[in-house]
Amino acid sequence: MARLTPENVQRARDTISLYPVARSALIPLLHMAQEQDGWLSEEAMVHVAELLELTPAEVYGTASFYDMLFTEPVGRYLVSICTNIACLLEGAYELLEHAGSTLGVRPGSTTPDELFTLEEVECIADCGRAPCLAVNWRFFGDVTPDGFDRLVARLRAGELSDEVPPHGTLSRVRRTVGLPARAEGGRERR
Repeated sequence: MARLTPENVQRARDTISLYPVARSALIPLLHMAQEQDGWLSEEAMVHVAELLELTPAEVYGTASFYDMLFTEPVGRYLVSICTNIACLLEGAYELLEHAGSTLGVRPGSTTPDELFTLEEVECIADCGRAPCLAVNWRFFGDVTPDGFDRLVARLRAGELSDEVPPHGTLSRVRRTVGLPARAEGGRERR
């Protein structure tokens, strides 16, 4: 993939200006790069390093640490099936096996059409609706094998594009202001 687009370079500079120390914008800039390309390419990470005056190794070290950041390509839809205890007791492993069979991939793999990446995750904090899964960090609960098939069909048909954006998009709301710093005594510093 590529460096940040001119529009994203401006967004990056605007984001950096929200922080008292530029390196504090590292994770937001990595999310921005991932939103652009769906994953973090080496070129994108080098570009982020340049913008923040960090080394590429510092950027890669952060990117490879967090499980919401991907340094390898993933599908348009990242399907994360929870197999923690509540989901396990409600059939999560059967759902994971069904999902793999339906998509034709094992967990950790992407479909040949690059539409779906399947992964097994520990907990997505939707235990009251077990078994549950997330698609690009949008949550779906009480998922049966038939419900999974319907979800996949709706994603393939583009019926959920308003609800489930492409992988990498955490929020469609753009932050435009920083958080005010507080001086001693609780007053805002400007």
